[in-house]
Formats: sequence, C-alpha cells, structure tokens
Amino acid sequence: MLQLNGTVLMPSVLTLIGIPGLESLQFWIGIPFCAMYIVSLCGNFLILVIIKSERSLHEPMCLFLAMLGATDITLSTCMLPKMLGIFWFHLREIYFDACLFQMWLIHTFQCIESGVLLAMALDRYVAICDPLRHATIFTHKLVTQIGVGVTLRAGLLVALCLILIKCRLKHYRTTVVSHSYCEHMAIVKLAAEDVRVNRISGLFVAFSILGFDIMAIILSYIRIFVTVFNLPQKEARLKAFNTCIAHICVFLEFYLLGFFSFFTHRFGFHIPSYIHILLSNLYLLVPPLLNPIVYGVKTKQIRDRVYKIFHSTDVS
Repeated sequence: MLQLNGTVLMPSVLTLIGIPGLESLQFWIGIPFCAMYIVSLCGNFLILVIIKSERSLHEPMCLFLAMLGATDITLSTCMLPKMLGIFWFHLREIYFDACLFQMWLIHTFQCIESGVLLAMALDRYVAICDPLRHATIFTHKLVTQIGVGVTLRAGLLVALCLILIKCRLKHYRTTVVSHSYCEHMAIVKLAAEDVRVNRISGLFVAFSILGFDIMAIILSYIRIFVTVFNLPQKEARLKAFNTCIAHICVFLEFYLLGFFSFFTHRFGFHIPSYIHILLSNLYLLVPPLLNPIVYGVKTKQIRDRVYKIFHSTDVS
C-alpha cells in the first residue's frame, strides 16, 4: 500500500482490533458469544426443519418466520467466525475488499430482517382486521414476492454506501479499525477525506429502511389494537392479541437494541468505546438467539413438534 503525506492510499489490508479497551478480556468474552451463536444456529435450523416438514405450517406467518430464521443464521455467521478469530487466535487482518463485503452482508441482512418483521406485521394486520380476505391476499406468490422485494431493497440501498466508500474515499489516516467487525461508520472514520456524504448515505439507508419499517409496523399495530379492543367477546380479544405477542416481542428486541446501539454510537460521546462495540455485537447476536425461542414458545404447532422430537429421542 502506498504511503502519502502521512496517509495510506487505498489500503489493501485492514486490522480489526476487536473491542478496544478490553483486549485482555477478549478471549473470555468470546466464550459466551460463541455459546450464543451455537444456540441461535441450532434454534433457527430447528425452526426451519420443522416448518419445512410440517405442511400445516406452510402458511404466510410461518413462511415469514422461516425467512427470519434464515436471515438470522446468515447475519450471525457473517460476523461471528471472524470475530472469534480475532478474540481467540489474534487473526486481526482482513483484506479491504473482504471487509467491505462483510459490511455489505451485515447491513444488508439487518435490513432484510427489518423488512421481514414489517411483512409479519402486515400479515397480522390483514389476519385480524380483514380475516375473510387474508387467504386471498397473502398467497404463496405474494409471500415470495415480498421476500424477493425486501432482499433487493436492502441489497441495493446498502450497496450505495459501499460504492461511495470505494469511489470517494481514497486516502486513509490509519488502517486500524476500532471494531470487532466491519461496520459502516467504523470504516468511514478511517478516511482522511471529508466523509459527510458517506455519513449522510449511512443515515439515509438507516432511516429509509429501518425508519420506514418501524413507522409502518407501529401504524399496523395501532390499527390492530383498535380492532382487537372493539371485538365484542373477551375470548376473541384474548385470542387475537395472543397471535401478536410473539411478533411484538421480536419487534421490540430487534428495534430497541438497534436504536439504542445506533444512538449511543453517534451521540454518546462520553460513553467508553468498548460499550459501543459490545452493544453493536449484542445487537447482531441477541435477536438470532431469542427469535426461535420466542416463536418456539408462543407457536403451538412448533412447540408441539419440538416436544415430539425430543420426547421420541428420550424414549429411544
């Protein structure tokens, strides 16, 4: 790589330092992170196998749940193996283009997860507010189109950030990334050039996808709650509300963690950097861990199937 006036011209290799300030503890921090990853992989794979094998689960909500599980598996796999390599084996170097690719994958699958959560909210909205038309509206063809749409939306908009980094940022003050994975703002902060356009592009993608999705989900649930509370029978209200509990829990865990991490990273200047990094890591690890547990507990068909699998194993 070419050195010029104290800056590096288009570095070929970057160095990820992990969690700045906690380097001596990274080996031990990697243990619970690895355990969370293994549990999330097993839980999401189990959900996918159950949904695929049970024809009664081939309904829109469960198909969206399968998309969520596949997204969670890919999202956590994009970052944790490299992170554990840093924590346990001091494999800190990463090619610049590979780092940008990891950044694109992580942020793309974050946005895909947000889109799937929006689709699940709209499915519950139609199922509760217009139940007679639910089967005709949410067909398998529409579910497929939604899956393709949220994937293309995420991939193309996040690619905008990657293109701006490649085209506008040529000189870098350092090649050391103060993070445990390739996050957009962590890469942008390395540049010696004016990075306002790149910062704005990141905010644009965040708010155009996550901001739009969260507003649409909130509006859907306002309408759902109004419909539920207007139902004449208490049993009907409880049944309708119970179908939404799992999605509400998943929705809260994803967006609350995400916005807490986002705002502390950009406005919590007095907060130690290792807190920012830990929050970012947990934001990518906690939802994949909890989602299959929440849906496994709250979805009767999945709960019964899991019981049968482990019960038959115990008997044998």
